[in-house]
Amino acid sequence: MVQAKTWVLKQHFEGFPKDTDFELKLEQLSKPKDGEVLLEAVFLSVDPYMRPYSRVRMQAGDVMIGTQVAKVIQSNNPSFPVGCHVVGQCGWRTHNVSDGSDITKVLDAWPQSVSLSHALGAIGMPGLTALYGLEEVCAIKPGETLLVNAAAGAVGSVAGQIAKLKGCKVVGSAGGDDKVAYLKELGFDQAFNYKTVSSLEEALKNASPEGYDCYFENVGGPFSSVAITQMKAFGRIAVCGGISLYNDTTQQTGPYPQLEMIFKQLKMEGFLVSRWEHKNEESLKRMLTWMQEGKLKCKEHVTVGFENMPAAFMGMLRGENIGKAIVKV
Repeated sequence: MVQAKTWVLKQHFEGFPKDTDFELKLEQLSKPKDGEVLLEAVFLSVDPYMRPYSRVRMQAGDVMIGTQVAKVIQSNNPSFPVGCHVVGQCGWRTHNVSDGSDITKVLDAWPQSVSLSHALGAIGMPGLTALYGLEEVCAIKPGETLLVNAAAGAVGSVAGQIAKLKGCKVVGSAGGDDKVAYLKELGFDQAFNYKTVSSLEEALKNASPEGYDCYFENVGGPFSSVAITQMKAFGRIAVCGGISLYNDTTQQTGPYPQLEMIFKQLKMEGFLVSRWEHKNEESLKRMLTWMQEGKLKCKEHVTVGFENMPAAFMGMLRGENIGKAIVKV
């Protein structure tokens, strides 16, 4: 018998999450049966999507949802031998028994010089989200101008770099001077701190007076209302997230963008990364190559200790991280 530590959602969040919304529990796991493997977590991810998904995908008492990089420590499944590493939808738990349906082996070509934690970031779901948002939703073209908000986060920072690789001008918005400095290190053409500018409208105009062809939306709310007015005709908006809305207890209202979208013939599309799952292996190989070539740079904000999962999650929602927020067991 193996004892797993798990973090459960003690009660649904009301407003911003609190320590008392989580409970650490122990779970007894039986030995893996035929076709099953026993996993031990190495790195766990905390991501913005967990906040809204907790309301629609979870009940009080459920283990918190999430992805991890885990090591196979016992195996009765030849597809996952002992010692190999996998990415799995195992939730916030230190150990898990899986039948293999919810795990994927880390790329065979994964170099020892690259931390496996990046399989939860740039060479994982956030990186794929950035790639598909640009290529599949925005269909971005060389010479176009892209606006990215939450640009120093796990998805935004990768989206901006991919757009630069494609020959685009990139403008990034972030919530701190240290984050703005990081965006400039990554090669963003323009970057600003939305918390300190006197006018978001003027900041967007100054960064790109001619407007924006594409907008990678991670924030929603008032930022979106202002940004939509600065889109060029036939602009495309990839709606990836709306982190400014996730902790609201009262729903935000207006202004409403319909007339702006009609007159400029804009396209706005929400998307989930899973839509292009059939492309993941090839896409991950592409991004891993970019990283090895130094074309894709990825900063991580690492919290040590499984006991600190709630603190890491809440810190990420407060914007304390630059790049991908990770917990190292």
